[in-house]
Amino acid sequence: MTARHFLLDTDLTSSEQAALLDLADQLKATRRDRKPARRPLEGRSVALIFEKPSTRTRLSFDVAVAELGGHPIVIDSGSSQLGRGETIEDTAAVLSRYVDAIVIRTFAQDRVDRMAAAATVPVINALSDHTHPCQALADLQTIREIRGRLAGVTLTYLGDGNNVAHSLLLAGALAGLRVHVASPPGYEPIEQVVRHANEIGAVTGGEALVMHDALEAAAGADVLYTDVWASMGQDTESDSRALVFQPYRLDEKVVEAARPDAVVMHCLPAHREMEISAAVLDGPRSVVFDQAENRLHAQKALLSFLLDETTAGVGSR
Repeated sequence: MTARHFLLDTDLTSSEQAALLDLADQLKATRRDRKPARRPLEGRSVALIFEKPSTRTRLSFDVAVAELGGHPIVIDSGSSQLGRGETIEDTAAVLSRYVDAIVIRTFAQDRVDRMAAAATVPVINALSDHTHPCQALADLQTIREIRGRLAGVTLTYLGDGNNVAHSLLLAGALAGLRVHVASPPGYEPIEQVVRHANEIGAVTGGEALVMHDALEAAAGADVLYTDVWASMGQDTESDSRALVFQPYRLDEKVVEAARPDAVVMHCLPAHREMEISAAVLDGPRSVVFDQAENRLHAQKALLSFLLDETTAGVGSR
């Protein structure tokens, strides 16, 4: 049987995404109530490759694999042969002989795609420069917990049209969200991603809209979302980006433009008083730590979906 990978948000259908979120909710409730949990990864191992620094992704996947009964093996590129030039293809071929799945957090999307092409076990994109699909799953779980639904919800993202923005557009479209992105000219999401999201939205009722005015984008929003202005690998641009992105800071004025019950999200780590004000990030509208917690539950559901034969057909194509 060919391995099922999760490289992009659109590797799930809308029905699969919904079923996976249902499973994430169940796993969260089981953990909260301290009920005996199924351990579908009993006797299995999962390689967790990190070519970029990580806190939430690393810990949530490590704990997720362990709580599902598996053995997580963390591999830093600096302490492995990947850091000395071994190819992605050779690494994938070898790891496929040892482990039951590979999770990779890396730079170019091409590295994720090449890993999957050479692997015979499922490969999960834990972040690339193009998308952050595991983050988007946790974000959708969080929004659904608060709003009770996803279809028709308006999410406004302020800032760089980066990997997080791409995944919110694609995953949001699958769920029927209206995703509005406000970015400075020249920093918008990739046009092909926006177009693809709208193609999906034509079926699901979702919408992808790119704007340049933060307050206009925030008007009537159910969810306000932001991310750092300079992603990993863009550190030398931090000062110049701080000037360009200042009008897109998620502050009290932006919150006032949204719905009275709008919530605030940030995928973390956050820089208070840069892309988001401290009063907003630490205020009563913020759900950032619920959002961070849900990385664990959504990823447990994803691992179960890809590796557990009893759930693999749920919501299938």
